[in-house]
Amino acid sequence: MCSVIDVGLFVGNMEKMVTFYRDVLNFETDWDGGLYATFKKDTDQLFMFDRKHFAESIGETYVPPSGINLTMEMYMRFSTAEVDQEYERLKALNVRILEELSTKPWGQLNFFIADPEGNIIEIGD
Repeated sequence: MCSVIDVGLFVGNMEKMVTFYRDVLNFETDWDGGLYATFKKDTDQLFMFDRKHFAESIGETYVPPSGINLTMEMYMRFSTAEVDQEYERLKALNVRILEELSTKPWGQLNFFIADPEGNIIEIGD
């Protein structure tokens, strides 16, 4: 049986995305080699690949997405015990809030943001 060991994002503007995940979401940058970047947060890893370069490397035509990146069939969820504080911190940094902080009927406190390229991120407890 296979298991998930990390998640990768295809990105259009590597510099902007590295800055956001490193400086705004406080991920530790393991490697930022221009076309490829890796991050760590606790025991989790996140990889980024230059979207255009990757498409070309597998013989595909590059078509850039626009708006909220609903071309993705997934979203990312990050967990924190300090959801309220993280919401206020990201709001103060003018991060794009997609859904305001709220407690769901099942008791989960969370909110949704978008990264600079429109990838959807849930932050909750």
